[in-house]
Amino acid sequence: MTDPQVSSRLPRRVDWDGAELRLALPVRGEVEVWLDGTYYARLRADDAGDARLALPVLPNGQARVNLQLRVARECSATVTLQRGRAGLARAAALLPPQPLCEQDYVDVAVAAESLRREIAIVVPVYNAPEAVAVCLDSVLAQTRGAARLIVIDDASPDPAIAPLLARYRDCRGVTILGNEHNLGFTATANRGIEVAGRADVVLLNADTEVAAHWLAGLRRAAWAAAETASATAVSDNAGAFSVPELEQENPFPHGWTFAQAALAVRQQAGSAYPRLPTGNGFCLYLKRAALDAVGVLDAQAFAQGYGEENDWCQRAEAAGWRHVIAGDVLVRHARSQSFGEARRRTLGEAGMAVLRERWPNYENDVGASLFSPRRRVLDWRVRRAYAGAPPLPRQLCWEDAAADTEAAPVYRCRRGRDGLWLQSPDGAAALYEHLADASVAAGCSAAGWSASFARLLQCHAIDRIVGALPSEFARVAAALAIDTTTAPAPRPFGTVA
Repeated sequence: MTDPQVSSRLPRRVDWDGAELRLALPVRGEVEVWLDGTYYARLRADDAGDARLALPVLPNGQARVNLQLRVARECSATVTLQRGRAGLARAAALLPPQPLCEQDYVDVAVAAESLRREIAIVVPVYNAPEAVAVCLDSVLAQTRGAARLIVIDDASPDPAIAPLLARYRDCRGVTILGNEHNLGFTATANRGIEVAGRADVVLLNADTEVAAHWLAGLRRAAWAAAETASATAVSDNAGAFSVPELEQENPFPHGWTFAQAALAVRQQAGSAYPRLPTGNGFCLYLKRAALDAVGVLDAQAFAQGYGEENDWCQRAEAAGWRHVIAGDVLVRHARSQSFGEARRRTLGEAGMAVLRERWPNYENDVGASLFSPRRRVLDWRVRRAYAGAPPLPRQLCWEDAAADTEAAPVYRCRRGRDGLWLQSPDGAAALYEHLADASVAAGCSAAGWSASFARLLQCHAIDRIVGALPSEFARVAAALAIDTTTAPAPRPFGTVA
């Protein structure tokens, strides 16, 4: 791709080997990579003028994607990259994004017990009653499955906190506690972890708001791999966990609600969970086994927070655990409601000083992982989703079950001879996943069918299932906290006892 009429700031040469893009740029030059008309990455040349971008999978989930390079207002010609095929092809019509080929799925059979266990949601509270009310109301409204909510007031001086929390004392599954004296965020979080007993824990800031499927999504991310210690949601405003733009406050598309943005992320971001050497305590899922192995948060070094979760994650990494971003779980974050921006900045600087002393490679390790291929794909898919229309929940109709096609896009599924057949809302039908094991395909074993059905539900972010499922499939839906029409809906979390 070379055009002598185009500014010399654009690449002099572009090569594609089927998995990596290689550019020849002016020395120390920069260029933006746009895929299918959506910004993907900014590349900077090395001292030799070379820049490379790994694309092990195409972010649109298709076999090809259109490429354009931009510097300021100048653009290169558009060409097509084809997965696994070297060379540049003539630009082709855009293909709609599809589920990613390489995703992480929770194995429902292997993790069955863990998916059934109760999760403790720990919310430390200090002042900011309006934000606290939004947070707690959203948790009560949007949480399904086995869970309990532990709210701990850290001796808030704001007189509005006590009567606010009193409103929730009689709610089923809710425990309201109070510290006699101000202990600080970290000690309060540790108290919640202790009260949680043997449950996995989600640390949730009191200035957040959650949406449908948030807890099930976090749990899937945490249990997709045995060695995962923690899973952190993404947010509109959570530093390195902000999407689609890092370290920025990201407004939702004009006219969209938070619920619509969260649904778009759930449907489009995919579950190729990026790995980071850290998590973020604004919405952090912690496995009990990892807490047993590593211990609780360091309340002495990080009394008021801002660094305690990073330190814990580094300790876990040193012990062989890992941490992931639950890229399909969007949590709204108001940030700095308890302490204010100035104090938050001061506490953050103090916490970073401790982290640098304890973990000298921490910042370099985080920086190296922020722009991994999986993280770039996540951000690209959120940008792409936000550029479209507000989404509707997805329903899966089993066999010939009737559905309200105006209320939500309808996927249809049936069991065929060789595997599950899936018909998408546009009417296209195809074998979702071939079951190569003849004994499984013949019905001698339910394990392969259940695993395939579980992957289908996760891959396509199904919200609700209509129709009479086979019993083994109904168990899969229950494990993934997906509502069905043949099983009683879970009792609303937080209903008055």
